[in-house]
Parts: sequence; structure tokens; C-alpha cells
Amino acid sequence: MIELTRNPIEVGPLTEAVRSPASGAIVVFLGTVREMTGNLRTVALDYEAYPEMALVQMQKLADRARSQWPVDRLAMVHRLGRLELGEVSVGVAVSCPHRKDAFLAGQFLIDELKVTVPIWKKENWADGRTEWVHPGGDSSAKAPAFG
Repeated sequence: MIELTRNPIEVGPLTEAVRSPASGAIVVFLGTVREMTGNLRTVALDYEAYPEMALVQMQKLADRARSQWPVDRLAMVHRLGRLELGEVSVGVAVSCPHRKDAFLAGQFLIDELKVTVPIWKKENWADGRTEWVHPGGDSSAKAPAFG
């Protein structure tokens, strides 16, 4: 399961997508919208992507993870649109025969997803300011115009 969605990400289906009798470990990571970014209070995030490129890049990450660890099944889902505090923005789940590999593969997937997949977020702060940033980068990695 590799997808972009505008619907809420649920941990149950994410976990079930990777459950397998061949694996003794499932690792799940959920990224959520936090209230504070440094000293700025966040009220909401908006996520946008270039879907065709994002899905291709996510598949490449899945292939890389499978080449480095004995991944049985994996799932990556990223939410698009406006998200409020506490909502899940990204979910990664990995099953492997043993927990160490599942943890390593899961960490690799979320870390690389945030750096290499063309998904941008707009920070909406309590003081009324907003800024588009690439989630894995800094504010100099501006998003393209969507329209």
C-alpha cells in the first residue's frame, strides 16, 4: 500500500496491510500535526504534492527498503489537504521476520520520505503568518505554485 489521500489515516488498516504469518514484527510510525514548531504556535497544516512524482518516489523508497532489509510487507500513506492539530499526516508500517530489521526499515522509510518525496506543507501559525516548506528541508525549499 503506497498512497496519497485526503482522508484521515487510520492505524488499523495501515497495520492490517502489513500483517503476515511470515513476520514476527510490525513497526508503525504515525506523524501527527504538533502545536509548536520552535517558538511558533501552529494552528493547522496544509499539505500538497505532485502526486505522480510523489508516488513514484515512494515506490523507489519501498524498493530500496526491500533491498536492504528482509521486508515482508510495507505501507506508506501521506495525507494531503488541511490538517488540524493532532491529526495524522503520514503513516508508515513495515513487517519483517524480526523487530530490529522492522525498526531499521521503518526509520529509513520515514526519514527518506520526508527528504525526497515532493510533498510540501504550509505552516499556518497562530499569529496569522503562513509559510510553505518542504517537510524534510528548510524554509528555503519553497513549494511550487498550485492552482
